Amino acid sequence: MIGTAIAVEARDSEYDRLSELKAFDETKAGVKNLVDGGVTKIPHIFLNNLNSNTITTGRRDQPSLHSGIPIVDLQGIHEDPSLRRKVIEEVRSASEEWGFFQVVNHGIPLSVMEEMVKGVRAFHQLDSEVKKGYYSRNDPTKRFKYYSNFDLYRAPVTNWRDTIAYVVAPNPPHPDEVPQVCSEIIVDYTKKASQLGDTLFELLSESLGLNPNHLKCMRVTEGFLMLGHYYPPCPEPELAIGTSSHADSDFLTILLQDQLGGLQILHDNEWFDVPPVPGALVINLGDLMQLLSNDKFKSVNHRVLAKNVGPRISITCFYRTGYKGGEAADIVYGPIKELLSEDNPPVYRETTINEYLAFYDNKGLDGTSALPHFKL
Repeated sequence: MIGTAIAVEARDSEYDRLSELKAFDETKAGVKNLVDGGVTKIPHIFLNNLNSNTITTGRRDQPSLHSGIPIVDLQGIHEDPSLRRKVIEEVRSASEEWGFFQVVNHGIPLSVMEEMVKGVRAFHQLDSEVKKGYYSRNDPTKRFKYYSNFDLYRAPVTNWRDTIAYVVAPNPPHPDEVPQVCSEIIVDYTKKASQLGDTLFELLSESLGLNPNHLKCMRVTEGFLMLGHYYPPCPEPELAIGTSSHADSDFLTILLQDQLGGLQILHDNEWFDVPPVPGALVINLGDLMQLLSNDKFKSVNHRVLAKNVGPRISITCFYRTGYKGGEAADIVYGPIKELLSEDNPPVYRETTINEYLAFYDNKGLDGTSALPHFKL
């Protein structure tokens, strides 16, 4: 870590960050363009010197630090009540202890998952001039767009990745707005992921001791966003970060990752690898679920390491109401009333999605949690 700090400090002399950010943004070609151009040293804007991203970095490659992340088998939960009760208990335990778990036998065929990874990769490997037509940072009318770092001008560290974003619900884009190279598989995959999301919200509701439809009746499934991340190989991975340490700003996230690895979660102040399991999907709870559960469930920080191999592909599906300023953005959310008592008073004040996101997005991925801002 000392060597990394010295390298960052040495390269920071006479550095105009805003100018470099604008120059990078104006290329509309992302990180991949740097790699295609043969870059051997990462630009200043990508230098990672955040302590929140470097906790126990010296242990990042130890395989022993991934054995505890739960894997939940969903096979038969709709037919066998006793099996369903077992799975509910596993989901409850994972949500309380880890905030993360992997699911298998989830109903999405492996062939669909593999095609989804191929589709995201295919878009990012299109000619730069073609991709520029989809590049957008602040256009609220675009429901499919391509960019690099949503918080480019706010975050203290620029991440080594490019992204496509597709609003699944409400009001998905017209098929003509999405490039043919990935449009069909995005529709197929997100439809199946949405069905899985319904099941997961039922299990989470039951694991809180509530009716299976309780969370869905709170309209938590009305907003659904898919991001397709592309992490090019990095010439100096020890100085960069693929995705900075952060907790998600949603209720629930469904992640499909390829077999390259690199995802880590923070548990008991240690970074644990989340190893790719063939056919599995990674599930994690976001800040808004921790708020609803009144701290019963965890929303934990996670990050993606930069690597000198790649590209790494991941597809994340986020459940959060109010995408694109819909009416659900004004719904007031707070700790679920049925969970509160004299012995379990509310930890958080009520808030709207608009208010929460304004605070979250303004701070960017800086390694800190947004939740303390909403505590009583």
